[in-house]
Amino acid sequence: MKGMIFIPLMCVTLLLFLDTSGAVLPTEVHALTEFKEGVIDDPFLVLSNWNFIDSDPCNWFGVHCSDFHVRKINISGCSLKGFIAKELFQLSFLHELILHGNSLIGSIPKEIGLLKHLKVLDLGKNQLTGPIPHEIGDLVSIVKINLQLNALTGMIPAELGKLKNLLELRLDRNKLLGTVPGANVTDVADAMRGTYGSNNNALGFCRASPLKVADFSFNYLVGTIPKCLDYLPRASFQGNCIMNKDIKPRTPEQCGVAAPPAKPLNSEDLKNRTAEDKQDADSHSAKPAWLLALKVVTGVMVGSVFLAALIIAARRCKRRPLIIIPWKKSQTRKENMEIFIDTDMLKDVRRYSRHDLEIACEDFSNIIGSSSDSVVYKGNMKGGPEIAVISLCNKEEHWTSYLELYFQKEVADLARLKHENVGKLLGYCIEGIPFTRMLVFEYASNGTLSEHLHYEEGCQLSWTRRMTIIIGIAKGLKYLHTEIEPVFTISELNSSAVYLTDDFSPKLVDFESWKTILMRSENNSSCISNEEAMCVQPSSLHARHLDIQGNIYAFGVLLLEIVSGRPTMCKEKGYLVDWAKDYIEEPEKMSSVVDPSLKHFRDEDLETIREVVNICFRIRPRDKVTMEDVCTMLENKLDTTGSSELKASSLAWAEIALSS
Repeated sequence: MKGMIFIPLMCVTLLLFLDTSGAVLPTEVHALTEFKEGVIDDPFLVLSNWNFIDSDPCNWFGVHCSDFHVRKINISGCSLKGFIAKELFQLSFLHELILHGNSLIGSIPKEIGLLKHLKVLDLGKNQLTGPIPHEIGDLVSIVKINLQLNALTGMIPAELGKLKNLLELRLDRNKLLGTVPGANVTDVADAMRGTYGSNNNALGFCRASPLKVADFSFNYLVGTIPKCLDYLPRASFQGNCIMNKDIKPRTPEQCGVAAPPAKPLNSEDLKNRTAEDKQDADSHSAKPAWLLALKVVTGVMVGSVFLAALIIAARRCKRRPLIIIPWKKSQTRKENMEIFIDTDMLKDVRRYSRHDLEIACEDFSNIIGSSSDSVVYKGNMKGGPEIAVISLCNKEEHWTSYLELYFQKEVADLARLKHENVGKLLGYCIEGIPFTRMLVFEYASNGTLSEHLHYEEGCQLSWTRRMTIIIGIAKGLKYLHTEIEPVFTISELNSSAVYLTDDFSPKLVDFESWKTILMRSENNSSCISNEEAMCVQPSSLHARHLDIQGNIYAFGVLLLEIVSGRPTMCKEKGYLVDWAKDYIEEPEKMSSVVDPSLKHFRDEDLETIREVVNICFRIRPRDKVTMEDVCTMLENKLDTTGSSELKASSLAWAEIALSS
């Protein structure tokens, strides 16, 4: 009898084991569900496969598991807008939470402090507000904290000093007040007696093991640099209200809002102050009348001289252009807007004057492109290269210090790109009167690939030339995706983003990249195919750093455009992908996709294109296909020697000779 009871119990236990061993805990699924519910805008549809009914959370985009627990969430640069769900604390085995470069709003939930296994917390480059919760000091395993480029307020929690494993802390470019924890502790004995609050937190960062990387710059911090942080570069503290001869502080006007409160007077101080005031009053009453008259006359004379100097200076300023001193305040004509130039970030990038660009671009009359947000001019620098100048159309009254910072970061990001198939940024222009923000690129004199494919010059693109262009584009994307850190993706990858040199060598130019600065709320994303879930030409109003898979998908569309000569969308034919999908599924029909203007093409090349297009279209977030794989495949299989065209041409001449 006991044996009969034991067998069913064993079966039930086995079923329960099988049911729970192949999936994450329900509490973890609930936490992920709440996270998605908190997202109010997902422009790139990166959470589209988060299906809570019939899919494994470990296969969702950005979710990484091991041993049937969620260990990592990495959703960066996807323009997610919404709030951080407090239920994330239910992911008790989470090691990394990386939500960098989105548009998250609201405050950081204090419940994050319950993630005892968390090692990396990266919420940088969002729009988070409110104070840093002191519960973050409970993250006993944390190694890296990145909260930079938000709008966080309040003081830096002293509890961060308890984090013995913390090696990297980035709090720069927020609105933090107070002192750097540890800066105001001058007497260790007082600190340990509790003068500054909790005995455990009094020493701040002077208690924990040394930080390897820390950045507190561009906040409103006051006081001094803690001695235990003297080893950090002074740039880690610049742009604050810290009084130190080696760093660049904010202006006194700005630091007024962060000035520490006056120390309250005790009874002894008050008694001494009263005696001093009385003594001063007696001395004033004893002064003769002629001395007071002399002071009045002297004051009037000094005031007159000062007023005259101001009038002369104002007249001179009207005749001179605005000069912006690095990290000093300057004012535009319309409003008191602060303009800063980060000389460290832009030290290797050339700065052009508006006057020089105006001359080069023939008084800005040589327009080669325009949109509602920008105008592109062609110019010739005296003794230099041909240039393409992108001028931002943003109005001065809408430009803020926050946007200025992002513009300069965009310049620095573009300037680091150095590859033969990537457009070269030559420099930038920043001026206040008239308001000017411009990017200067090296000009590719043969126009865009779109012009050659869809206008009268398309006949210049032979099959071999098109194959060469395809390989060049693939090399450029391979460089951007795999050969630089951090990776770089093209905002709007299409034939208009590919410029051609005299010898038809392609250059990828991200003319739309600056639009990520604006970060508007509206969503004008459009998809190449109305049946595909992934938008491959995302709106320029969202962040440039979309997922790499989006670029690879767009490359597949670009291959179809190059081979067929058709635009990606037209009223008569609809979407290019929808039209071509029936052909790319069957090798024997693929020849129907080829541009009719081409007299000759190579069947082997066409089959390679078909295979690559299929790879690009079927890629999913968890697939391991990279541009390096795609580029290798194209380089090994495509013929760029032109031998097939020469052979076809020779046969054509032979047929003509025989027929005559």
